[in-house]
Amino acid sequence: MPSDQSESDKSSGLNESAEDESTLIKIEVRESLTGRRLDKYLHGRLGRFSRTAVQRLIKNGEVHVDGKAVKCSYEIHGGEIIEAVVPPAEPTEIQGEDIPLDIIFEDEHLIGLNKQAGIVVHPARGIGSGTLVNGLVYYAESLSSSGGKFRPGVVHRLDKDTTGIMLVAKNDEAHWRLAQQFEHRQVEKTYLAVVEGQMELLGDLIDHPIGMHPVFRDRCAVRQTGGRQAQTFYEVTETFRGYSLLTLKPRTGRTHQLRVHMSYLKHPLVADRNYGGKLVSLADISGEHSPNSSPIIERQALHAWKIQFRHPITGEQVQLEAPWPSDFENLLEALRKYRSLG
Repeated sequence: MPSDQSESDKSSGLNESAEDESTLIKIEVRESLTGRRLDKYLHGRLGRFSRTAVQRLIKNGEVHVDGKAVKCSYEIHGGEIIEAVVPPAEPTEIQGEDIPLDIIFEDEHLIGLNKQAGIVVHPARGIGSGTLVNGLVYYAESLSSSGGKFRPGVVHRLDKDTTGIMLVAKNDEAHWRLAQQFEHRQVEKTYLAVVEGQMELLGDLIDHPIGMHPVFRDRCAVRQTGGRQAQTFYEVTETFRGYSLLTLKPRTGRTHQLRVHMSYLKHPLVADRNYGGKLVSLADISGEHSPNSSPIIERQALHAWKIQFRHPITGEQVQLEAPWPSDFENLLEALRKYRSLG
């Protein structure tokens, strides 16, 4: 059987994103490799990634064969075009840093914290410090290793500019038990979002597959072919002239899922510039001249408000809630004052 490093395969790295420097790799499989599993093949081609990491990429929809998402067990036949969005190389070690953490809950097995805006969850190429993980390494005596050497304790993630509740595992048993709950959709997450426009329905299930954006590799998009199933339930909590406050409950956990789904409905999140949202100032909302024309919120108006799950060790039901950040509250205060519909 031919080697994974066959010179008959051609590959190229394209279009690194500005935010996380992920790279699109294209591989043309010229020589027949009948019977070789896709995950094994890519593990050989992408030497710096473990097979587990490669499988994670495939399961997350970051690998397409001839434009279609496939399973790890897909058999290579030769002649295919493989596209893979690979994350940046990870740093060699993690240094603990005294970064303020807003701890909501803590016991000997897990931590629930309120993530602030503007902080990346874990180190990556070009981002070796100042991450949430750097702060956790400094703060906690122990963290799980199940997520990998450079993601200690990380069970799930939030985008850099999304605030709110996150769970962190202190040991491997707590980690894998929590991960199972996420995998089987037994964790209920509730987000708050301020979106542009007034919704036609007071609530609905958004059921549109999501995959990588065909042009912008640091973004995702609704993809009717090649995407992975993505479901989000939304409910209108409060309506304003030109804006809406929603509660969002994702049933799946795709990258940027809530932002992509709301943008697809033509109701992007306020200030979510990657997905069509606009920055708004007090003057924009009030319609009055104001010397302060700076944006009220400079990031996507999205907050992970609540999370409900079974404690991974005791089995008891736990619900955690993260207080609303000040910029989110300031936006709502302005809308209630100047855009109220009574």
